[in-house]
Parts: sequence; C-alpha cells; structure tokens
Amino acid sequence: MEQESAGTSGLSAASGQEQRRELRKKMIESIASTMDLYGVNHSFGQLYGIMYFEDRPMTLEEMKDFMNMSKSNMSYAVRALTESQMIYKLDEKKERKDQYVAETDFFRTFRNFFGAKLQREIDVMLSTIREVSPELSEIVLSRHTQADEREQALRDLHKLQHAEQYYVWLQGFVDRMQGGDFFEEKK
Repeated sequence: MEQESAGTSGLSAASGQEQRRELRKKMIESIASTMDLYGVNHSFGQLYGIMYFEDRPMTLEEMKDFMNMSKSNMSYAVRALTESQMIYKLDEKKERKDQYVAETDFFRTFRNFFGAKLQREIDVMLSTIREVSPELSEIVLSRHTQADEREQALRDLHKLQHAEQYYVWLQGFVDRMQGGDFFEEKK
C-alpha cells in the first residue's frame, strides 16, 4: 500500500529521496566537469553545483563542512565564484557570518561568466594591438628598413589589422550579450 501512495514508479518515500540525492550528485558532478572545461577548478564547480541545488543561503562554515575542504581553500573558491558572479554574498548575516547564494539562472550565469572572460581578452588584445601597430607601421615606412624585413612587418601589420577587426566585432557581440539580446526570458 505504501508503494502505491508513493506514485506510479513504485518507490517508497525513503528510496525516492535517496534516488533524488543520487541524481543530484550526478548533476553536481556534471556541472563541475563542465566548469572544468572552461578553466574553473573542479572543486569550485562542485561547490557551485551544491549551492545551486541547496536552495538556501550558505555560510562559509557550512560550505567547508559540506565539501570537506580547508577554510583557506573554501575562501578562495568562494572568492573566485563571487568574482565570476556565479554566487553572491548576501547583505544579511547568519549568526554574524556572511551568507552566500548561488545564481540559479543559467542564462545570467553564462552572460556573466563568458562576458567577463571575453571582455578581459578584448581589453588585453586591443590594447596590445593598438600599442604595437604604430611601431610596425614605422618599420614598414622607414627608409632604413631592409626589403625582407619590411615585407615581414607588413604581413604582421595585416594580421594585426585583421585581429583588430575581430576584436571590434567581439566587443559588439559582448555588448549585445550583456544587454540580453541573445537571451529572451525562458522561464
């Protein structure tokens, strides 16, 4: 009779809860593995996955106990996830301890994470391209430059002009992504 009341799957409440926990573990591991692909430490990904499913704010101490990590490693993980806006520090404290909550909107997480990474790449590359290009132009235009060196400098300059076009395009992409152009509300 208990199995009938638990639904058509024939699971008891206890085994249903255990199965749900195992399914959560599987999802948490997938989240961590996926984040690892993008350069996020695997254990940081596990922490995000745990917080994603926890549905409540957690203190650093709770996270440390949940993950069985040292306090310094946990602080580093929380800082990294906070900087990438995957988790947020809440204004209210719990027993004088900071509380954190996971961003659960994957569209927003994608936009925040990749927007920040791409913006950093754009800033570094455009700055260097714009610093180096005038000097290459001087080499090309100098009457003291040997012909073979002039050709190589000109090839390099053309490559940098092409790269600059790409990074200008990428900046537009990031601006549109941050503006939400690619993400209609999917809720």
